[in-house]
This record gives sequence, C-alpha cells and structure tokens, in this order.
Amino acid sequence: MPISRRALAAAAITALVLPLSACGSGGDDAGSTDASGKVEGDITFQTWNLRANFKDYFEGVIGDFEKKYPGTHVKWVDQPAEGYPDKISADAAGGTLPDVVNVAPDLVAPLAKAGLAMDLDKAAAKYKGEYLPGAWASHQVPGLPGTYAFPWYLNTGPLFYNKTLFKQAGLDANKPPKTYDELFTDALQLAQKSGGKVATLANVPTIEDFGRYGSTLTNKEGTGFAFNDAKGVELLTKYKQLYDAKALDPQALTATPESTGKKFLTGAVAMNPGSALDLDNFKKQAPNLYKNIGITDQITSTGHVNMYVQGLMVNAKTKNTPTAVAFAHFVTDAEHQMSFAKKVAIFPSTAGSLNDPYFTKEDGTDETRVRVAAAKSLKTAVNYTPVQFSDQMKTALRNEVAKALQGKQSPKDALDNAVKACDQLLKQQG
Repeated sequence: MPISRRALAAAAITALVLPLSACGSGGDDAGSTDASGKVEGDITFQTWNLRANFKDYFEGVIGDFEKKYPGTHVKWVDQPAEGYPDKISADAAGGTLPDVVNVAPDLVAPLAKAGLAMDLDKAAAKYKGEYLPGAWASHQVPGLPGTYAFPWYLNTGPLFYNKTLFKQAGLDANKPPKTYDELFTDALQLAQKSGGKVATLANVPTIEDFGRYGSTLTNKEGTGFAFNDAKGVELLTKYKQLYDAKALDPQALTATPESTGKKFLTGAVAMNPGSALDLDNFKKQAPNLYKNIGITDQITSTGHVNMYVQGLMVNAKTKNTPTAVAFAHFVTDAEHQMSFAKKVAIFPSTAGSLNDPYFTKEDGTDETRVRVAAAKSLKTAVNYTPVQFSDQMKTALRNEVAKALQGKQSPKDALDNAVKACDQLLKQQG
C-alpha cells in the first residue's frame, strides 16, 4: 500500500470479512509452531503495494537474508492496494496463502480465528522483548490466546493547531489541550469568542476517540462491543454540546480529510491532524498560518495516543516454519526497521529504536518537527481500533453519532443502537 501518514492510517483499518467456514481451522495440513529447526529451503513473502517505490530495498533485504542463511530462497510477491483484503480472503479459502504475509490487525483477526495465522507467542516468544509492548499486543485477538503477527512499521499523527486563533480567543497558544476535558473547555471558548465562526474540530468522534477517552470498546471475550458504557455516553454528550455551540464544525457529519484540511487552511477550524507534507503545503499556500502553526500530540485522556500498525503474519500451515519465522523476524528486526524508516515517513516498532537521534533531534525542517513529535508519542501508543471493527461497523457508528449530534436521539440511545448494529455485524463475521 502507499505509505503516507494518511494512506497508512486508512489502510491499517481496512476491513476484511473472511468467510471462516471456507477456511477450515487447521487440520492435518497445519504447519508446526516449532521454529527451532534449520533455516533452509523456499518460502513466499507477500507485501501490500510496496514494490513500485521500494523494490531495491526489499530485494536487498531478501538478498541479505539468503546470504545469512545459505540454502534459503525467498520468492517475493507484491499485491496491489486495491482488493488486497479480497486477495487474502481468496488465498485463505483456496489454501494458497504465502508463508509470510503483510497484514494489518483487522486482516489478521479472521485468519487467526480460522487457524491460519501462526501464534508467535508459541513460535517466536524469544523475540517478544525486541518490540514495543503496544506494538506486539496490536496483533492479538480478543477471545484467542496468542499473538498472530510480528509488528512491523507504525504511524501516528500529531495535531496541528492555529496559534493565532488560540490567542484571539484568549487562550495560551503555547499550552494546547492535551486531554478531552481541556479540549472541550478550549473549544467552547474558541467558538464563543469568535461568535461561532471558529470551530476547534471538524470531525465526529470515531472508535479511536472513544478509546482515547477511556471507554471500554469490547467485552473481554471479544464477542461484543461495549462503547455504549458511561464513558462512551459522556464523550458523545460532550460532542453534542460542541456541535450545538458550533465548536464542532457544522459540516463534520460529512467531512473528509480534504475538506477538513481546507477549513484548517482558511482558519475556520483551529485544530486538525496532519503530516510534514501538510506543513509544506501551508508554507506555500498560507504563509501566515505556517508561521503560527503549533504541533501537539493527539488528544487523549488515557495517556496513550493511537497508533496504526502493519505486521508480518506467518501462515500457520507453512511447510517451512523455521525459515518463515526467521524471515519475518529478520524483516522486522531493529536494523531493518530503522533502515526502512529512513526511506519513508514511518516509524519502527522495535524497542529502543525511537530513542535514535533520527527520531529525537530536530534540525529546523518541517519533516523533523513532525517526526520528533510523532515518535515521542509512539513509545507508549496503543492500537485502539478493535481488530474486529470493520468498515461496515465504522459506518454504523458514524450514522448513529450523526443522529445524536442532530438531536434525533439521545447519545445513550445512539450508542446502544450502534453497539447493537456492530454486534450483529460481528456475528456475521463468523
């Protein structure tokens, strides 16, 4: 898939509804979780739309692996971004999944339930300490013991804020809100001082917002959703207050990244997520905004921001467990993750890597300003998006949230209905 901050974020939560009944759950042809044998022989490695931009990098990594382990051969297959979940589903159903597969947590969940994703807590437990705890946990599936992919590259998005608008509202431009309570207070003041002309936010709350606010998103078994708890209702009630005060943009119900970016550019919105690419755009199109841009962490009341993560899954039915596990670890070890991160705006999931000067030292450029801010928050970030949360579920939540903001139903009723709809969709997954 294309690796930009926004593309990664979108791809990391792409939904896959895998027909589990078509996959079976292992059986006589299931592979072994014993990775202690000799690393030799052939395996197939599948990535997600990476060949066009990173052909030399991956050919180099594969060459290094084959040199380190004589007698091995890695066949690299790269699939286009469009239809990737469908391709995985078809391969799973047809028994043709590659040995090592690039996945996001939501893609690995149905494969794990079908017995097609290897449990790395069994096959590769010795490597667990090499990765950030939140990253390792991101490919765990509620209701199943184990971890089902090596964490690979990460991303997160800092927030930009307009210091001029904060100052005009009588707020301290050097102390942006960090928690949701601070955000709600500042947002209401910004709206009041501007006569409703300046909204602080341009997007309705998503499942990640409920997670960052402290709502319990699912039950412990992973068999149902729970974001209609007291915290969830409280968050949506606060958003309703923002919407009524025009502290939440009136067009938030139909907002897109492009539309919210434009509103931030023109000063109609005070805060918006973004990347170094956006900073460059501001410099060219809105120099006054650029001179007064603040960069801060995502809003969170839990102390942990949201991360987007990609992983490498080992096919549980591989005929070559030692080589598949060794290669997945090789690609995701600290050395190779660091070299990849220096080629594109992503972050390594390996413990200690984010302490490298590359992620801690600014040099005055926009790129490093954003990189340092994001890397700092990633050290303790978690993936709030439940692995079972599909695109259909996102739509169901968004629709019910919209009704609550418009006053068509109470926040409690809206979230009860959203949970009911999502639970029904979850049952259909298998």
